[in-house]
Order: sequence, then structure tokens, then C-alpha cells
Amino acid sequence: MSMFVLMAGGTGGHLFPAMALAQELRRRGHVVQLMTDHRVGDYGKGFPAREIHIVPAATPSIRNPVKFLLAAFKIAWGTAVAWFKLREIKPDAVIGFGGYPTFPPFLAASLSGIPGILHEQNAVMGRANRALGRFARVLALSFERTARSEPFAGKSLVTGNPIRDRVKSVAPVPYPALTASDPVHLLIFGGSQGARAFADIIPPAIGELPQELRSRLRVTQQCRPEDLDRVAETYRQAKVNVELAAFFDDLPERMARSHLVISRSGASTVAELCVIGRPAILVPLPGSIDADQRNNALVMEAAGGGWIAEQVTLSPLSLGTRLASLLSEPEVLRRAAAAAKSLGQPQAVEKLAEIAEQLALRSQGTRSK
Repeated sequence: MSMFVLMAGGTGGHLFPAMALAQELRRRGHVVQLMTDHRVGDYGKGFPAREIHIVPAATPSIRNPVKFLLAAFKIAWGTAVAWFKLREIKPDAVIGFGGYPTFPPFLAASLSGIPGILHEQNAVMGRANRALGRFARVLALSFERTARSEPFAGKSLVTGNPIRDRVKSVAPVPYPALTASDPVHLLIFGGSQGARAFADIIPPAIGELPQELRSRLRVTQQCRPEDLDRVAETYRQAKVNVELAAFFDDLPERMARSHLVISRSGASTVAELCVIGRPAILVPLPGSIDADQRNNALVMEAAGGGWIAEQVTLSPLSLGTRLASLLSEPEVLRRAAAAAKSLGQPQAVEKLAEIAEQLALRSQGTRSK
């Protein structure tokens, strides 16, 4: 039995793969603890860790000297907090999943001589992981081609992006049958940063579809609480069957029932779409410094598993035209579903767990000498 500390930013994109690894390590008889930030309460419900430690962290801003100094102070403070916690926990190895909340504890682990693995979920290596790369023993990648990971080629391995047990459980569900008379299941979700744009654009786009197609639609859409009423009214006027909620805790099952998904292209979303095998219109979150979501979407589009729609040029008219075309061509959707499935890496978590076990064994052997 080994002791592992997982480290992740407090959003779903970082916590979900960490959760998947925690589930696998516990199945193998190991002990897992988690270091993250305060957002774990929103995204990390049910995280399978013996203990969850909140560590101070901050995102530095080079444009504002005052904010930069405050962030540097908070990072130093978080590093000290994590260092004392790690002395008590005595882990055999640590695994970081990116985001600036990973920085203080991973740095503290390196200063303490604890070996670490960094996992990069996106097709572009994130800034926090780039800063921490020199301290990692292994860099685990989700994509064969990961931009900005080149300086760490000597320690890089491709594992894929770990997915949660709940996602793996629905992966065998075949793509739903779709004939000219079947209901068409459309799933729309965008996370807290994307639901507002989707609420503005998607309902009126669906309202422009031919009546015969609208009558067959079964729409499930995630919305911000403040958008629920106006989105519901738009669908009511369009006479579309819709289910709206601010959050769906059974999203993997809903994904498996869908004929088409409209979503952002975060790393976990793309990994889950590919393992389950569902086609998607991907709308990358605009304004990202590293354009990570766009690069993730490009991988899926290049394989034929999805279509990129840039938010800056997306309109109800352009989206409605694309939806009318795709939803009227079941064979195109089936081929895209198969292409997405071909990219899926359902064994990613096992690969990452094996690397973590090997590192922990070497650590234990070193300490016993």
C-alpha cells in the first residue's frame, strides 16, 4: 500500500481526471489525499480521498505589479502551508493535474524530495504545468501532440486523460438509433463560463428549425439560474420539448442518450465525448491565452468526430443552418460518433495509476536504504 497526494485546481477540468485516478488508486488498495482550492465544494463532491486539504493559491498577473506581488505572497504562503501538511502526510508520490492551485503544493513536494507526476489534460500545456515541469519526474500527456511540452520531451509519456467511473460505465452504450420518425436527443452544456452565450444563441437557433424537426427534438440544456426563465420562454414559443437545469449530476448518462452534443471543448469534456463516442458541435471558450479549448476541439474535428463553431462568428442563423443539416443526416452523425469513439482512451486511468505505483515503489525503495 502506498500513500498518494493528488493536487488539482478546483474546477471540473482538473478535478475530474484527479477523481478518476483517485478511484483507481483506491481500488488498488492505496491511500489518497487531495490538495486543492476552495472551489472543490462546487466540483469535487464525493471526491474519494481520505482527507481534502485546502491550500492557499493565486494566479499571478504580470500586467498589474501590485496584484503580482500579492499573488507571489499568497503562493509563498501556500507553499509553506503545503510543506507542513506534506511533512505530516509523508506521501510516497504526488500527482498534479494543473491549474495554479497545483503550484504551491507541487513545489512544496519538490522541495521536500517527494517525487511527482504532472498530468496535462489539454492539447496545449498550461502555464502552471510549464512552470512546474522542471520539478516533475514524469509528464503524462493526454494528446500525442501537445504544444509547448517540447522542453520536457525526455520525461513525457502519453497516457490519455483519465475519465471517471461513471463515464466508463456508459461507454459501452451504442449510438442511439435515429430514423426520420425517431425523437432527436440534443444535449447542450457549457459550464459556468459558457452557459450565458449558449442561452443567448442556441434557443433562437433551434426556434428557426423547420417545424417538423422541432417537433421531434428532445432538448436538454444547462443554463445559469438567472437565464432559466427566459430560455424556457423561448423554447415554449418555439414549441420545443426541453428540460432545463443549472446543473445535471447525471451528465454522462445524458451524453450517452444523445444524438448530438453542443458544448465547450474543455479537456474532460472532449475526453468523455470520445470515450462514450458522441458527435459534438464544439464552441471553444474565447479569450484563453493558450487557446487550449480550441486546440482540443481541433483534435476532435481533424478526426471527424466534431465540428468547431467559433463563438465570435456564431449566430442563431449560422447555428440553425448547421443544426438543420446535421440533424437531417443521421448517417453523418453516426460516422462522426464512430470517429469520436476512435479517439477515446478508456484505459488512460490504468496507465497513469501504473506510472504512479512505479514511482511510489522507487520512492519507498530509496527511503529504505
